[in-house]
Amino acid sequence: MSIAIIFNALLVSILAAVLWKYVKLWEHATSLEEELLLSQQTQELSQVKIDYHAALQALTENGTRMVCTGKMHTERICRFESLCYTTEAEEFVFFHGNASVLLPNLGSRRFQPALLDLTSVEDHTAQYFNFVELPVAALKFMHKPVFVPDVALIMNRFNPDNLMHIFHDDLLPIYYTMQQFPDLNEDSRLVFMEGWNEGLHFELYKLFSNKQPLLKEQLKSLGSLLCFTKSYVGLSKMTTWYQYGFIQPQGPKANILVSGNEIRQFTQSLVEKLNITAGSSGEEYIVLFSRTINRLILNEAELILGLAQEFQMRTVAVSLDDYSFGDLVRLISRASMLVSMHGSQLVMALFLPRGGVVVELFPYGVNPEHYTPYKTLASLPSMDLQYVAWQNTKEENTVTYPDRPWEQGGIAHLEKAEQERIMKSKEVPRHLCCRNAEWLFRIYQDTLVDIPSMMTAIHQSVISKPPLGKLKARSIIHPGKVRESMCQASVQSASEAKLSISWQVPWNLKYLKVKDVKYEVWIQEQGENTYMPYILPHQNYTFVENIKPFTTYLVWIRCIFNKNLLGPFAETLTCNT
Repeated sequence: MSIAIIFNALLVSILAAVLWKYVKLWEHATSLEEELLLSQQTQELSQVKIDYHAALQALTENGTRMVCTGKMHTERICRFESLCYTTEAEEFVFFHGNASVLLPNLGSRRFQPALLDLTSVEDHTAQYFNFVELPVAALKFMHKPVFVPDVALIMNRFNPDNLMHIFHDDLLPIYYTMQQFPDLNEDSRLVFMEGWNEGLHFELYKLFSNKQPLLKEQLKSLGSLLCFTKSYVGLSKMTTWYQYGFIQPQGPKANILVSGNEIRQFTQSLVEKLNITAGSSGEEYIVLFSRTINRLILNEAELILGLAQEFQMRTVAVSLDDYSFGDLVRLISRASMLVSMHGSQLVMALFLPRGGVVVELFPYGVNPEHYTPYKTLASLPSMDLQYVAWQNTKEENTVTYPDRPWEQGGIAHLEKAEQERIMKSKEVPRHLCCRNAEWLFRIYQDTLVDIPSMMTAIHQSVISKPPLGKLKARSIIHPGKVRESMCQASVQSASEAKLSISWQVPWNLKYLKVKDVKYEVWIQEQGENTYMPYILPHQNYTFVENIKPFTTYLVWIRCIFNKNLLGPFAETLTCNT
């Protein structure tokens, strides 16, 4: 082998090594440049500083982590670390790494039907959340992620163009979800994944964070793969009081968990965020919501005059179109009465002062007992509002619009026989949401309000007028357990016995002003399925009836305040005669 050949081979090897090193340096520089660009994108998205290389390393080594609260998908809120979202596939991604956690680890049950609800509306098939799973190794073949360093609350707004849905389904649940998790605060980021645009009242959502909420459509401009360093997915349902009729006709929820106290704490927080000065204006007045497009009050001017004369109060007509939200809150929060046709604007009643009156007007054929979101709100414990429903019962006082589009109550698209049936119907039957033609036809009628009958309805429902705003928040306090329960038995004969039972009052009773205190006692013969219940006014009692000698009895005792505030049963007392 010649020296030239050896020299050429050596030269090629050196050149290859240099080129390889250059390529590696170029790749490293390109990677650093890309990471710098992505870091800049992250900085543009948030003021929170992030070490991009460290965040990427944590994702590729550890993967995604998830821990949820709640047993069922309708109850869950999940906390994630490094939850990602691909804007190309429009799906969330869970990357499995060395330190990944999935709690609960449901396997395929995660798809039956979903991991959780993205809204506070329970079990709506269009509002489910789930994710796709990948190993962290897949990151090598994907676009490098843009990290969202803010603590994010990821959710769906249910209907951001409707005030009732905004407050009931979105704002109240957002507020109390943020109360539930301390790291969800004013520096957190709201992320809305339902796909709507901002909507009519986007400013209300912005009150809950110092940072601009992100819409689903905006995520595409941030990158192909977004990773939320820390996020919560889902909303608390504890503050909702109404179901909209997707499975059964609409009505109050079967298990309402919120009271007026929680509602009013929320409204007070909102009033403060809006910089509205609280307190009475010194003048009592009535607010009438005026609708301008449909469901009109045809004699609105006469109604305003009639209310002013009947109650000797100034009556102010307002509309969502002509007043800012802050001005509406300021007016309603000091009003004595709020009057409106049935509609989403009536949710503003939650700003009325304690003792205020809500008057809801219903068009012809619409039974007030079938549509009660605002009645339910007013009736919540400690909400302290008085509610009045008035229905137009005179067909001649209604104007219908059968030729309008179906979504505005038109019925021209229906068969002739169905049109005639609806026109002749006296009441809309109970129905499911949301496209019942008869309901839409009747609810979008205009109404000539019979003022005398409306005044009668108000006077019949508002029996006494409490001092407006003077009512204080009342906490519902339940008794504790009775203490030191004991029993003593005596046998009178082979067939007669006495059982004396005594106990001490719950210890919290001495700190409370309670007028009516009673005790519920259950006595059950051991081995039997039935028991004898008693309601007693005293702390000791001797039982004779149905008491047998030489028998073991199990006794349960609890305290009752004011007839319906039940305390817990004390530990079971075992008594032998």
